[in-house]
Amino acid sequence: MAVALPAAVTSAYERLAGEFDKLSTTQKYAVGIAGGVTSLYLLAKVLKGSDRDKPTTLQLSGGSIDASKVKTEFDAYADSYGKNAGEGITDRSKTVHLVDVFYSLVTDIYEWGWGQSFHFSPKLPNKDLKASEAAHEARIAALLRLQPGQKALDCGCGVGGPMRTVAAVSGAHVTGITINQYQVDRAKSHNARQGLAPLTDVVRGDFTNMPFKENTFDGAYAIEATCHAPKLEQVYGEIYRVLKPGSYFVSYEWVSTNKYDANNAEHVKIMDEINFGNGLPEMRTWKEAEDAGKNVGFELVMSLDLATASVVAGPWYERLRMGKYTHAINHGIVSTVDALGLAPKGLKEVHHMLVEVAKSLIHGGESGIFTPMHLLLFRKPGADKKK
Repeated sequence: MAVALPAAVTSAYERLAGEFDKLSTTQKYAVGIAGGVTSLYLLAKVLKGSDRDKPTTLQLSGGSIDASKVKTEFDAYADSYGKNAGEGITDRSKTVHLVDVFYSLVTDIYEWGWGQSFHFSPKLPNKDLKASEAAHEARIAALLRLQPGQKALDCGCGVGGPMRTVAAVSGAHVTGITINQYQVDRAKSHNARQGLAPLTDVVRGDFTNMPFKENTFDGAYAIEATCHAPKLEQVYGEIYRVLKPGSYFVSYEWVSTNKYDANNAEHVKIMDEINFGNGLPEMRTWKEAEDAGKNVGFELVMSLDLATASVVAGPWYERLRMGKYTHAINHGIVSTVDALGLAPKGLKEVHHMLVEVAKSLIHGGESGIFTPMHLLLFRKPGADKKK
């Protein structure tokens, strides 16, 4: 089952969301009617079907999970998180499997509601969301000093949105690795359809135990991905191994900031909700992430929170605030197709989890205790060819 949300409709709702509270009661009723009409249109598209490879299309399939097992897998995922404050995933040995399950459950919803780049971006002045997103990704190619003919590694590539930007901007060949086979298939499909197949490849694998030889890549990056590792040293150590001496690794990390207080119950609650709603085993501090890189042998070149680096850029969580009414409309659509039996049982609960964690992410951003984009630039010691 597939449903496509027209870009023009999405854009209109996002523009309206920021002004919604200022509307009169009559105007709000009009918006509600418009939302109902949109829902009926989308439901008609569901019943008719559409092309699952289009970037605006939602394929409610449960990813790599059989449709009959989606609810069971989601319930098991939910039960894997401890009930005590700050506990996270109780059995860390299951982290890799749980992340695989998580991305089977959420990938289609991410693509539908967010796009093909599963990350946040600061909103640049006079630039739309897509342009801001592209700039956030293109920074990676510049930091890695990538050139045509070189090889780069995307650790936790998702469906390949950033990979396609980095490859196109730099001319380097980018290999992506993800634990989830469904994402591999989606990324390869997008790469081919968008003309990036000659400069990209995608493999399924665990980035804490990668199927690549030592000293293979001229650069490596991770965008909001290594936060899923059971321990940062495990994934950082593997990246160090497969990088050539003198090469760089850059990561946008999900971490707590200096404003986070582990003795503040509300702070801990926000972090627990972010961990659960995003498949994270725990929340690390920015200092722990720095130390993890240095512990495996990297030289730390730069450490900077991109969420606060520019005084003119808009907050990374603004997109979540703008989309809160769209989220409600989308959840109504998901609930409808669930009631009609057109989606696997359990997908409604997954969507609800994502809607709820959006609120926690906003709270984390507004309070300043959390950032999804602490930039860490590391260099593997050795032959320095990239001054």
